[in-house]
Amino acid sequence: MDAYRWLVFAHIAAGSVALLSFWMAAFVRKGSSLHKRVGKAYLIAMLGILASAVPMSMLFIARGRISIGVFFAYLVVITGTTVWLSWRAIKLKRDKAAYHNRSYRVVAWANLLAGLAVFAFGAQRGSMLLSTFCWVGVVLGIGMIRQARTLPTAPNWWLKEHYGAMLGNGVATHVAFLGVGLNGFLASFGLPWLQLLPWFAPLIVATVSAVYLNRRYAPRNAPRANAVAV
Repeated sequence: MDAYRWLVFAHIAAGSVALLSFWMAAFVRKGSSLHKRVGKAYLIAMLGILASAVPMSMLFIARGRISIGVFFAYLVVITGTTVWLSWRAIKLKRDKAAYHNRSYRVVAWANLLAGLAVFAFGAQRGSMLLSTFCWVGVVLGIGMIRQARTLPTAPNWWLKEHYGAMLGNGVATHVAFLGVGLNGFLASFGLPWLQLLPWFAPLIVATVSAVYLNRRYAPRNAPRANAVAV
C-alpha cells in the first residue's frame, strides 16, 4: 500500500470516529462528564482529519489535480479554524479579551483572504464548487473581524462561540462523509448541480440550526460593547 492510500485510510478512519462522536456529543446531556469526554474524542478525530488532509492536498497538487488540491487546502483553513474556536471558547470562557487576541484576528483575516483567493481561483477555473463554497471562509472571516472590533457583552458569549464552531465542525464532518460516499452515485445521474448537494446540504442544515440556537440562547436587548481596534 503506497503513502497516498495510507493517507486516505487514515482520513476515512478519523472521519468515521468524528462522525460517530459528533452525534454522541449532540445527544448526551450538555456539560456532563460524558459530553466532555466525547467532545474531546471528537476534536482529536478532527485533528486527525486535518493532519491527513494537509499532505493529501499537497499530493493532489503535485499530481496535477490542482483544483481538488486547492480545495482541500482551503478546507483545512476553515475547518481548522472552527476546531480551534470550539476548543478555545471553552478554555477561555472567562477571559473574553484573551479569546479575541491577536491570534484570533490573524486567523480571521486568514479565512477572509483564503475565501477570496479560492473565489478568484474557482472563477478562473470555472468551478462552481470553488466559487460558491469560498464564501464560507469570507463570511467566517468577516464575522470574526467584526466581533474582535465590538466584543460580545452576553455572559454566555462563549456558549454561542462554542456551538457555532461545533456546527461548523459538523458541516466539515458531514461534507467529508457525504461528498466521498455519494459522489459516484450522484454523478451517475449526469446532473452537475446534483453533485453539489452533499457539499451544501450540511451547510444549510447548520445555518438553520444556528438560527434556532441563537434565538434560544441569545439575551434580549443586550448592550453593545465598546469598540476595540483590530
